[in-house]
Order: sequence, then C-alpha cells, then structure tokens
Amino acid sequence: MLERILEPEAMDTPAEAESYDSMDHTQANAAFVTRLFELGASGRMLDIGTGPGHMPPMICDRDPAATIVGVDLAHQMIRAAERNLTRTPHGTRITYRHMDAKELAFSDGEFDAVYSNTILHHIPDPRPFLMEARRVLRPGAVLLVRDLFRPATHELLESLVETHAAGCDDRQRGLFADSLHAAFTPEELRAIADESGLADAKIVIDTDRHMSLQLPAAG
Repeated sequence: MLERILEPEAMDTPAEAESYDSMDHTQANAAFVTRLFELGASGRMLDIGTGPGHMPPMICDRDPAATIVGVDLAHQMIRAAERNLTRTPHGTRITYRHMDAKELAFSDGEFDAVYSNTILHHIPDPRPFLMEARRVLRPGAVLLVRDLFRPATHELLESLVETHAAGCDDRQRGLFADSLHAAFTPEELRAIADESGLADAKIVIDTDRHMSLQLPAAG
C-alpha cells in the first residue's frame, strides 16, 4: 500500500488557482451534483472547499430554489470563484467567503445540505473538518463529502494519471498525481468518520478514483 504523502492544505497562488480552474472537471462535477440531488439536497447549502466555484452554478441550474454559500481557505480560489460567478445568472443566490473548513463561522444546524468535493486529501487531520460539517448541518439533512482515494501501488497511480489526465499539461498531471498520493483509503476514511461523529454515514466507492461519505435526507 502506498504511504500517504501530504499536499499543501491551501492552493493559494495565482498560478495554482488558474491551473486548477482551467482543468475540465465537468463530467466528475456533473456526477457529484446528480448524487447530491439523489440524496435529497435542497434549500440553503454549504460548499466547503469550493475552489474556483465550478459546482454552485451547476446546482443552481438544477434547482431554482437553492441558495449556496461557498467557502475556501485559499484567497486566490475565492477570487477565481467570484470571477466565474459573474459569468452566470446566479449572482444573488451564491456567495463566497474566505474560511477554514476546520473552524466554520456558522451556527449549529444552519444548512439544509452540506457538501464538499475533493478537499479531504488536502487536510492533514480531517476530523475537525468532518465534525464542523456535521455541526452546521440541520438534523436529518444531506451530507456529501467526495474525495479521491489512494491507489494501492505506484503502477496503479500512474495508470490513473495516464487515463484521467491525458489531455492535461505537466503541472496539472503532477497536481493530480500528488492528490492521489495524499488521499485516504476507504478504510482510513471509515475510521476517521467514526471518530468524527459520522458513524451513521455511508461510504460509497463511486469510480476508479473517487469515494463518497454520505448521509441522505431523513424520511
């Protein structure tokens, strides 16, 4: 099994934000949004680690009643998200704030859905993040935390990079490889979730590289 090698917690240079923003995550993001609605998400939603803000407009396109707050630790990602928001018709329904996922400045139970896409592997110890996500979630509401999972061997990691980053430049391919190396295994995530008050959340293997920790809407 590959050893976990940490990445920087925040991608906060203009070059990093621009490189990530330019990558095509359309297919993976669309699958994420579909899962979110399958779980019953609606109402006021929190996007933890929103990055350049690709996901909130997609959600608003699908649900005309949804409102979303996106937070990120990286100032450059928030700037990119705000720029991208101006190209959508959802400026009154989406807001972005600079914030640490481990110390959310929101009240208990403030959100009808909380979701996060591929930030788990950036956090050395994700327990505070997961506990905060649960804290700000209304009881019985939807939680969806999706991330990469670490492959078992270098050979498999290289194969995933060749398959899924074939059209990317060397910097983007390197970012993807580093993210796979920094990710948790499903077994590690199960133990972390149990220790973070999320023993009732299910872990689902979504693709050859993605897994989700999820809670559906009650009832």
